[in-house]
Amino acid sequence: MTRSLRLLVRAIAPIVAVWLLSAGIASAEALASWNDGPARRAIEGFVAAVTTPGADFVPPAERIAVFDNDGTLWVEQPIYTEVAFSLARAAQMAKADPSLMAKPAFRAAASGDPKQIAALSEEALLHLVVATHSNVTTEDFAAAAKAWLAKAQHPRFHRRYETAVYQPMLELISYLREHDFNVFIVSGGDADFMRAYADRAYGVPADQVIGTSSKTRFEKRGGRWVLVRTPEMAIDDKAEKPPNIGLHIGQRPIFAAGNSDGDLQMLQYATSGPGRRLGLIVHHDDAQREYAYDRASKIGTLDKALDEAAGAGWTVVSMKGDWKTVFPPAAAVRRQTAPPESTARPTGRPRN
Repeated sequence: MTRSLRLLVRAIAPIVAVWLLSAGIASAEALASWNDGPARRAIEGFVAAVTTPGADFVPPAERIAVFDNDGTLWVEQPIYTEVAFSLARAAQMAKADPSLMAKPAFRAAASGDPKQIAALSEEALLHLVVATHSNVTTEDFAAAAKAWLAKAQHPRFHRRYETAVYQPMLELISYLREHDFNVFIVSGGDADFMRAYADRAYGVPADQVIGTSSKTRFEKRGGRWVLVRTPEMAIDDKAEKPPNIGLHIGQRPIFAAGNSDGDLQMLQYATSGPGRRLGLIVHHDDAQREYAYDRASKIGTLDKALDEAAGAGWTVVSMKGDWKTVFPPAAAVRRQTAPPESTARPTGRPRN
């Protein structure tokens, strides 16, 4: 080795060492809140297979990942966050219009009494959600959702709802993005409600949020042309999820994550195509750090999907056994989910 070459090697050696060290740290921390086990290894093995040239390689434009929201990305117990929002909005509406107090659901919401609210039937709650979500412009509805989310806290964890998200799932979203996946939310929740926080909480932009939608009416209000939400809704749950994926995304995902029977058909659709695929089920089995529920729960029922998981080759994630921690530090949520601005966008679809 010549003297000049030796000098060059000495000069760049520290740089190479730092790069290798940082690369190793980045790899080790990519799923830092996941314990080393079958679930983490299934994720890492799948991502490595579809991003490495070979038989299982998938081009970036076809790396589509879909996530359910309630119970998959954030807490859904003791009631869905959107229902909590509807109850708060109903109380405000009843205060502005006392005639609404004649309706039991509005009366229960205005009382704030957990027993009265718990006594409401599923049908009564559904009517309440429809009433609080309709006859309002899409902009005003989004503003109301954002205002409520800015202050409302989870009753048990005493943190704002949009920070009651699962740290391991935030890491998974970031990990997939780092490997050129396009991440979509496909949920039974109202699309406009989710769009009020999805970017801040998960870094998922509004155009990559698919959910239950209200039929809108185009009209002029206050001198402006607006879209007004009507009571007519198109539900995005269970067997309706795959058609909506086809409608809004236009291709079959290769990765799907859910937590309940409401996600069964989405998991079936994503994992039934050719090539390497991965289905993930978040199993709530940690009563100490979050909640423990599955087959008997009225919220987030996990029964048929759990039975089908083994035969379908889906990975069941134990919240208790696979996650080192459940929630992130509140201040870290938006920072760690924000997509890198410098990353090139795949042809035909914006990066998220």
